[in-house]
Amino acid sequence: MTPSDLLRAKLNLETAQLAWPELERHFARGDVIKVAPGLDLVDVALRVAENDSASVQAWLADGRIARADLADAEDWHARQPMFWAVVVAPWVLVQEVLKELGSK
Repeated sequence: MTPSDLLRAKLNLETAQLAWPELERHFARGDVIKVAPGLDLVDVALRVAENDSASVQAWLADGRIARADLADAEDWHARQPMFWAVVVAPWVLVQEVLKELGSK
């Protein structure tokens, strides 16, 4: 296995579902990065951990990753969604768990 494969496996194992109240303190510190649906959260975490600035800058530029802002926090507080989250210090990368079609 390559070092990237090992890191990907480690990040995958460290990924967990969290509710908004569990993320709120990280948001207050400015450490939450939201990851758009359609991106692989573990892949994004790997690229951040490996300092792949080209990928990270491209995602930032097109809005597919962004630091969570007050509007996000207000929305999340109102809706109380669940998130997939993984820590790449100092960041907590989050991706909202999408409800499946037909579920409530």
